[in-house]
Amino acid sequence: MDAVLGVLSFIGHAIEAVLNYVESHHWVFGLLALGYVFYLHDRALHARFDELDKRLDEVRKRLALEY
Repeated sequence: MDAVLGVLSFIGHAIEAVLNYVESHHWVFGLLALGYVFYLHDRALHARFDELDKRLDEVRKRLALEY
């Protein structure tokens, strides 16, 4: 039983150490989250421009066929 309690105590201390690290270094995780938001925004913006380019190419092809 002492071994089980020792393992549970070790797990508890490990969780506490991780939470203390996150609490004292929360700005690092904030910067990572902010960077990820900008990455997603950039991807969405490029996807919109790519779709617009496809539409323009299609219009140009249709106009070229008419002449």
